Amino acid sequence: MERTEVVLANVKGEIQLFSDDQKAGKMDISVIGEKLTVYHTEVSEEYEGRGFAKILLEKLVSYARENNLKIVPLCPYVHAQFKRHPEQYNDVWLKEKL
Repeated sequence: MERTEVVLANVKGEIQLFSDDQKAGKMDISVIGEKLTVYHTEVSEEYEGRGFAKILLEKLVSYARENNLKIVPLCPYVHAQFKRHPEQYNDVWLKEKL
């Protein structure tokens, strides 16, 4: 059974994904003010191909929505998903102006 946890210490933290109590993946994040920045998504090799990155993304987005945060997608995976499905993520996607 899969479960996710958001673990924050000060402003830095992780969204962790466990499968049968084994850590299967994580997202490196930070929360400063109303910005949630996601830097990296990682799924352990033995869990690849099972949709775990998508589960992490869903937890990231639901956490942002529950806490009124906007996501800065520095992680290539998250940024690609936001660009591919903007209608799903526009409400939480912070598009920084250059």
